[in-house]
Amino acid sequence: MISITASSQKISEQKADCFGFLLTEKETTSPEIKACEKKLGITIAPFIKAHDFSGKKGQICVIPAEHNKKIYHIILAGLGSKKDNSIETYRRAVAQLYRQANAHKVKTIALSLPKASLFDLSEQELAQQTATTLAMTSYNFDDFFSKENKTKVTVESVIACVSSAEKAKCAAGIKDGETVGIAVNKARHWVNTPPSDLTPIDLAEYAKKIAKKHGLKFTQFTEKEIIKKGMGGLAGVGRGSDQESQLIIMEYKASKKNAETITFVGKGITFDSGGLSLKPPVHMETMKEDMSGAAAVIASMEALAQLKPNVNVVGIAPLAENLPSGKATKPGDILRFYNGKTAEVKNTDAEGRLVLADALAYAAKHYKPDAIIDFATLTGACAYALGPFYSGLMTQDDDLAAVIEDAAEDSGDHVWRLPFSDDYKVAIKSDVADICNIGSNKYMAGAITAGHFLKHFVGDIPFAHLDIAGTAFNVPDRPYYKAGATGVGVRLMIDIAQHWD
Repeated sequence: MISITASSQKISEQKADCFGFLLTEKETTSPEIKACEKKLGITIAPFIKAHDFSGKKGQICVIPAEHNKKIYHIILAGLGSKKDNSIETYRRAVAQLYRQANAHKVKTIALSLPKASLFDLSEQELAQQTATTLAMTSYNFDDFFSKENKTKVTVESVIACVSSAEKAKCAAGIKDGETVGIAVNKARHWVNTPPSDLTPIDLAEYAKKIAKKHGLKFTQFTEKEIIKKGMGGLAGVGRGSDQESQLIIMEYKASKKNAETITFVGKGITFDSGGLSLKPPVHMETMKEDMSGAAAVIASMEALAQLKPNVNVVGIAPLAENLPSGKATKPGDILRFYNGKTAEVKNTDAEGRLVLADALAYAAKHYKPDAIIDFATLTGACAYALGPFYSGLMTQDDDLAAVIEDAAEDSGDHVWRLPFSDDYKVAIKSDVADICNIGSNKYMAGAITAGHFLKHFVGDIPFAHLDIAGTAFNVPDRPYYKAGATGVGVRLMIDIAQHWD
């Protein structure tokens, strides 16, 4: 990953081969830009005019210069007008600037940070957002390319130029931002890894190593223990595979006395064929992504162990493969879950709710947290309803919804609240069991009825369900992402925990 540091030295005095500026609309120059012009012996006005650059949102202008037989670049990125000045606009501008620098084979970017007040942030918060965005944008998954085909990355470092008074706070923000960015990229890396190279046991081992390294309490249930404990949903989904299912639990204990507890639960189907309700081949191609929720939870727990929020956090991930075989769960089977409830399985491809049910029931019984929030690539219905830019939020708790929505806006993991009234509960009634794992067609709303299935396993604990089916993989038009996994949920979980109290 690239090195990101804070410096109070003037941008024109930095030892860099690229000078980056993030400008609001109609702001095409500044004292700092003029100092860089003087240093390089150029005038940028003709380039700005030729590129019709006016600082509008999304605009980029790259200006090359030769000085003392070396090539330099000045890159201008537009932030738009005052109404455009959201932190999301800033994140995208930073990512665009980085991508242009790398495309022009830059090694070191000296970056002039704009005023944090433009985005209603502190200087430290802006530095954190900058570092997280740069870390995410610099991520590449090229493990399986031969050497000559690996991604060409030239940018080695970014120097954030800030005032002397704010340097210490910005340095702290950069450190925290890098921690968040590394966690996002770690989740992306696990999701991108081919499913035969990342089984439930493999992911459980990664979690175990993280817990040991950072002093987190770690619990792991093997397939035999899962069956013995009566976790029929997790056992039922995994029994078609020769890879053993696992349930892993990571616990962070806050130093604050009498701190509240929140539980994050992530769906971890390391490959989803649909089981005996087999998916069409084209829908199976990206199903290594079906453990995105679990990857996000595990990566977030590593970051939270370092960031040390004032809330206890329990991360739980049920891990399994959903494959067809002679041992696989069949449509028509009835499974009994950890809390004693039963569900008729009409479609084995509606498996995520089955593994989450046991994890949610275990969390509710053993931790009695102040809130439970799950993250799951659960339904195509949600992906079609909201597309790739918003995760579906379902909860009946307005206070919890407000916390999540605020964190989503701050972090960049955006959510959209769907209706979640009890009118939809009847959709999952069964004639032969307590509930059914798919909703009746006449109620439609597949994402919402799936959420109601999960609600049966949390009791009276405040609960929110995040359907990340559309946001976990191949999100377009976001310059801090590439094709593949997004690590959605990591930034959101961290922000929720950091601002919980």
